[in-house]
Amino acid sequence: MSKHKGSFISLLPLILFVSLFIGTGLIAGDFNAMPITVAALIASVFAFFLYFKVPFKDKLSAYLKGAAQENIMLIVVIFLLSGAFSGIAGAMGAVDSTVNMGLTLLPGSLLLSGIFIICCFVSLSMGTSMGTVVAIAPIAIGIADQTDIGLALALATVIGGSMFGDNLSFISDTTIVATRTQGVKMIDKFKVNFWIVLPGALLTIIILYLLSADVSLNETGSYDYSFIEVLPYLAVLIIALLGVDVIIVLLSGAVFAGILGLFTGAFDVLTLVSAAGEGIAGMQEIAIITILIAGMIGLVSHYGGITYLLETIMSRIKTKKGAELGIASLVSVTDMSTANNTISIIMTGPLAKNIAEEYEVDPRKSASILDTFAAGFQGLIPYGGQMLAASGLAAGISPVEIMPYSIYPILLIVSGIVAILIGFPRKYSKREVE
Repeated sequence: MSKHKGSFISLLPLILFVSLFIGTGLIAGDFNAMPITVAALIASVFAFFLYFKVPFKDKLSAYLKGAAQENIMLIVVIFLLSGAFSGIAGAMGAVDSTVNMGLTLLPGSLLLSGIFIICCFVSLSMGTSMGTVVAIAPIAIGIADQTDIGLALALATVIGGSMFGDNLSFISDTTIVATRTQGVKMIDKFKVNFWIVLPGALLTIIILYLLSADVSLNETGSYDYSFIEVLPYLAVLIIALLGVDVIIVLLSGAVFAGILGLFTGAFDVLTLVSAAGEGIAGMQEIAIITILIAGMIGLVSHYGGITYLLETIMSRIKTKKGAELGIASLVSVTDMSTANNTISIIMTGPLAKNIAEEYEVDPRKSASILDTFAAGFQGLIPYGGQMLAASGLAAGISPVEIMPYSIYPILLIVSGIVAILIGFPRKYSKREVE
């Protein structure tokens, strides 16, 4: 928490950023009219002009600490490694062959729901939505190119499936933080959380099936594929399903794709290095955007903006059901303010535990609420890492264009609200959760 009390004014940089990014797109009719890099830079500069009594060196320190957080640097490394893997895999034909194999083996009506289910399993095993997005998004992009499935819908499907595992995985950092702050076992939280989100996941699969029921292939030629060229993606999926860290997954995938490409003659050493470099260069802008947004949010937090939001919500809690809705609101607004679901749970977890104890909320439920709403909004906000990664891998599309197709994140939030309103789970044993 910030040492500054904060006020609504503290939130103005964040409001300016969202207004520039989304508002300009709405006015111009083109969400690429205002580059998100420029919007983040303008909002960052504006943030430095707030609160003249705060020394500049303190502002700069807060900005740099926000930009250099461990989680932010991890996301940047993931972006760069995913660029290297995508560049090498694309150069050796892995993306085209994987897409063609999917188009050959699966009917069009199952492509979207199949992508969603695969992302659910991969994210559940890997424990990270970011790793899942960067691994599966290129395949979804290829499928969108070869069919009449919209690119925005395909990418939103990947993001949705990725958030499923991020919310439930035993090795997800959000699950670990949520359970530790609420003092419950991960298996107990999983049992409650799974039944909360299951209706949303099943409904998403049905909706995706209906949306792709009449999908037809574009007449662009044959859909031949080489199984050898598919191996890099199969290797990535298998390693991910084993629960290996995302950094190792992407690095192993890039090395394996490079070796296979050299073996098959798809490229020589110089072409391999060039492909990796081009892939990394393609993700540099997204990495810079992430750092700029994190720095701006770090300064907003230093001014007390996040503290102001949390205190405003806590002052309105009066009943048990209100307490659960309050916990959901706390983590939701914090995630929208920080663009990081892990950080949002870390910040609101202790407050949520105090609220849960005071209003006798099931701690398994409070842990589930924290994780569910953080995941839901993280998969929905256009400046979140998942949206930025997906749009970065698909040139020419804005995260705002993906938002309307975010079926699962929206249903995830709805499922959480319904669980609160109906009082699920209805009873719990304090001895059991202790």
